[in-house]
Amino acid sequence: MEKNQGIVERTYQQLKAMAANYEFKPDSRLNESELAKRLETSRTPLREALNRLVAEGFLSFRSGQGFFCRSLTPAEIMDLYEARSAIECEAARLAAIRADPADVQALEDYLNQSQATYHPGTSATELVKLDEEFHMRLTALSGNAEMVRMLENMNGRIHYIRLIDLKNLSERDGPEVVTTEPHKRIFDAIKRKDPDAACQEMGKHIERRLESITENVRSAFAQLYAP
Repeated sequence: MEKNQGIVERTYQQLKAMAANYEFKPDSRLNESELAKRLETSRTPLREALNRLVAEGFLSFRSGQGFFCRSLTPAEIMDLYEARSAIECEAARLAAIRADPADVQALEDYLNQSQATYHPGTSATELVKLDEEFHMRLTALSGNAEMVRMLENMNGRIHYIRLIDLKNLSERDGPEVVTTEPHKRIFDAIKRKDPDAACQEMGKHIERRLESITENVRSAFAQLYAP
């Protein structure tokens, strides 16, 4: 039983990474036989992993047709960003109230260490990874495990668009515009235990990207279907 669960988990993690990066084209039907061969697994653990990803919003299931990659539309991405904003603003507010000083110091250390990586030449993949880690660590300071779980799910579902967004921003305004300054402003509010300011700074940080969603989805399709 334990071995089987390990196979399911491995298959789930592989499929989740593929879905997060749209290795399956939006709304395309998944071929279970081909996936089982590619991932070197049997149909039973594959089906368990697929059903789990449907429940988490990475895939969809249509009765009588099978499993499909999720859609990629401005409206759906907007919904995810708005939900993320609601969760992270509240998490920042709670962190300013509840966070243990030692944990606040640990987050400050992480922020200072990651700052050296924010420079022209660093890949968008690495920068998005650092950004996601900061937000996950900050949300953990809220002491709310459900918020952490929900944010982890949303990060996976908007990961590809965030990569596109960062690339577009760097190409349009220059790579030097990508800095840790917004994170510092959020952190400073948490450190001085100002919940309203922490929530406000987090909201401004996320909302700056909302205006670019349509452009980013268009860019994503151009990249996914490039010859």
